Amino acid sequence: MLIRLLRSHLGPYRRDITLIVLLQLVQTLASLFLPTLNADIIDDGVVKGDIGRIISLGGIMLAVALIQIVCTGGAVYFGARTAMALGRDVRASIFHRVQAFSAREVGGFGTPSLITRTTNDVQQVMMLVLMTFTMMVAAPIMMVGSIVMALRLDIPMTGILVAVLPILGVFIGFVVARMRPLFRTMQERIDRVNQVLREQITGVRVIRAFVRDDAEEKRFAVANTDVYDVGLAVTRLMAFMFPVVMLVFNIATICVLWVGGHQINSGDLEVGQLTALISYLMQNLMAVMMATFMFMMLPRAEVCAERIQEILDTGTSVVPPREPVRPGGETHGHLDFDGVEFRFPGAEEPVLCDISLIARPGETTAVIGSTGSGKTTMLNLIPRLMDATGGRVLIDGVDVRELDPETLSELVAFVPQKPYLFSGTVASNLRYGRPDATDEELWHALEIAQAGFVRDLEGGLEANIAQGGTNVSGGQRQRLAIARALVRRPQIYLFDDSFSALDYATDAALRAALSRETSEATVVIVAQRVSTIRNADRIVVLEEGRVCGIGTHEELMDGNQTYREIVLSQLTEAEAA
Repeated sequence: MLIRLLRSHLGPYRRDITLIVLLQLVQTLASLFLPTLNADIIDDGVVKGDIGRIISLGGIMLAVALIQIVCTGGAVYFGARTAMALGRDVRASIFHRVQAFSAREVGGFGTPSLITRTTNDVQQVMMLVLMTFTMMVAAPIMMVGSIVMALRLDIPMTGILVAVLPILGVFIGFVVARMRPLFRTMQERIDRVNQVLREQITGVRVIRAFVRDDAEEKRFAVANTDVYDVGLAVTRLMAFMFPVVMLVFNIATICVLWVGGHQINSGDLEVGQLTALISYLMQNLMAVMMATFMFMMLPRAEVCAERIQEILDTGTSVVPPREPVRPGGETHGHLDFDGVEFRFPGAEEPVLCDISLIARPGETTAVIGSTGSGKTTMLNLIPRLMDATGGRVLIDGVDVRELDPETLSELVAFVPQKPYLFSGTVASNLRYGRPDATDEELWHALEIAQAGFVRDLEGGLEANIAQGGTNVSGGQRQRLAIARALVRRPQIYLFDDSFSALDYATDAALRAALSRETSEATVVIVAQRVSTIRNADRIVVLEEGRVCGIGTHEELMDGNQTYREIVLSQLTEAEAA
């Protein structure tokens, strides 16, 4: 998965990668050339007392060192730039994929996991690529080059160096195999920490209201300790790896000095050559240490790449139309449910079954039913937050699955059950669906939505709104969300229990103003409160995902037992009449 992810996202940077490899090759060759020059200085200059030879070879060494510095700096610069670009592109790919998900896919992954995959997982892959470009590219070149250069000096002594590599390879392979499952567990436990932390931050009022601070501290401590435990297990393996590598190479160095000392004594080897052999042994050690460091990062990056690719490979259940339909003439907002069914994957029973109803411009259609009867699901099918698994949802006679997404977005304004406001200002939130709206239009929408409290806020339209709208009350959030929909001026308004946080007086005033503002639009209201929908032109009663009645308030009170029970649970017989 890691190779697949990198191949798909590093394609545009082939030129930079080629340049990085060339720079790393030059700087590594320069590093390999320096011990040979040093050996020549010792053997031809110091031993023989030739000052001129020392100066000339020293000048060459300085020039080679300068080339090495320049190439190393260039490789690090281009490597860092490419790695950062990769991280940016992968995050963008995840973002665009998640934006295309329906509620079903988002719920399947979970918000905390999606956040972790977009941030921490991408960071791990990006760091691996950065280390690869700045270190790992040079490691194999240096490893092979040091062996070749050592062979030029003394073949038997090089055998000691070569014998070390298989031993280290087996050991590193064993450690990496043990680390991979630990890193998968670590990423899953980071997901859990994010989930617990997110719940505690957003639910802090509930926690304090029920005095559950100690219990939540313990819950976070458990999740946090789980990450600590697996991190400790990984660290033990890492702590075990480097000492073993150093031990093996120190033994190899002792062997080289032992054998080399005897060869110098017998005249078969020069002092400079032994110095160069030790330098090549150290370079080989550095190459192995770099490779070891990379191999420690590799298992975690592989796990993270799998988690990222899992998102990128997941298709959405809301598939864009291959040949989107754009209505040629004037649109009116006629809404029809034609035998609609919705079933979650693997569910035994459908959430909605054989839903057929009509909603017309200039009319208000209300949907009511007990909790879990499918009201919100039914509304979600209209703007394609989810797609029907059977039947059709039609707007002006066109299936919403065939409509151009941009056209559908322009036709429909949806106020969800839990209104969400973005961090910014009142104006930026109201203009979310229509950036070109004037201040006069914003104030008009606020007036219709009974959101006069905005005039009392410091800054008015420029008053600050916190993320999620947490610095305003629930009723104020609902009214701002309704105003945001009104600014859009769509042909179909969908209100999913959007008046539940309002008092009865504000509810009545808002509905009265709304009926005048939306007199030519199609309005669909889902509500639990009977007073909100009793004056609707058409009331649809849902029971266990099926339509069990359609009519006006009076007709349903006379002929529908389910509706009558709902009404009398809230109103007296006299109030209902």
